[in-house]
Amino acid sequence: MAKIADIDLGDFPLLLAPMEDVSDPPFRALCKQQGCDMMYTEFISVEGLIRDATKSVQKLDIYEEERPIGVQIFGAELDSMMRAAEIVEEAKPEVLDINFGCPVKKVVCKMAGAGILQDIPRMVELTKAVVNSTNLPVTVKTRLGWDEQSKKIEEVAERLQDVGIKALSIHGRTRKQMYKGEADWSLIGKIKENPRIHIPIIGNGDINSPQKAVEYKNRYGVDGIMIGRASIGNPWIFREIKHYVATGEILAPPTLDERVDAARQHLLHSVEWKGDTLGVLEMRRHYTNYFRSLPGVKQYRSKLVTEHDIPTLLAVMEEIRNRYSGFEFERQVQSAR
Repeated sequence: MAKIADIDLGDFPLLLAPMEDVSDPPFRALCKQQGCDMMYTEFISVEGLIRDATKSVQKLDIYEEERPIGVQIFGAELDSMMRAAEIVEEAKPEVLDINFGCPVKKVVCKMAGAGILQDIPRMVELTKAVVNSTNLPVTVKTRLGWDEQSKKIEEVAERLQDVGIKALSIHGRTRKQMYKGEADWSLIGKIKENPRIHIPIIGNGDINSPQKAVEYKNRYGVDGIMIGRASIGNPWIFREIKHYVATGEILAPPTLDERVDAARQHLLHSVEWKGDTLGVLEMRRHYTNYFRSLPGVKQYRSKLVTEHDIPTLLAVMEEIRNRYSGFEFERQVQSAR
């Protein structure tokens, strides 16, 4: 059983990774419906939070049906991190997560996100300060190291556990790799074998099928798996993995009606939460996966990613529903290698 502090997440929890402009409330609602055990907000700038920036504060929106949920913050200044932790606590999430893994240049250049992997003592100092500033359980998401020559994650895991974090999520790449190449879970497995480590270790990186999830669970012994990019436009991955873990069988893929209904719900909630312009724009990355495998769907997808009018977008979805009625989707059978 995996527990973060007193939060029981079940035998083998599946977590939704925090993703900028993706893991917002409209998308989280879909993932929760499909069996996601715990979700995180998009990462929030501590500087934005303490300055009451609208975009940062809006990301603190939490809905009761989403729980348990973690709010993820990033920053590099001790005082700002501590003040932000107090603000997050007022939003009453179950968990406060610190991002020490984002590889994007504009974050890294401020020594935030994965930038802190160049200064492990500072990383430990910041973490300790946040732990001491809040009553919430604090977790961390990070990477193996800054580059191939500085994979210090085994040391990091021990030191962060020692200052009081309650779980550690590890993306199996260095900052230098960004999202390229194959994620290396071997060091994640070593941390699980370390007798000193008693907090849950969550593996992250490249999990894109039920078979791969189960193989990595068995091979590396992780307490749970965090899924990011493979969930974009594909919230069903959570139920597919859960079914495979429980039965060893590949679940039938979502039907056309399920895909259209999910896309409709997603768009309408996105517009409701972000406004018409941003709500329409930030949906566009999801359409490819929602309607993947449909022959000749490109003409419809082109409309979905260029059209701004909401009734027109909904009408295009209904055109897809009518055009492909009865289409049989193939089961996704993927090797772990």
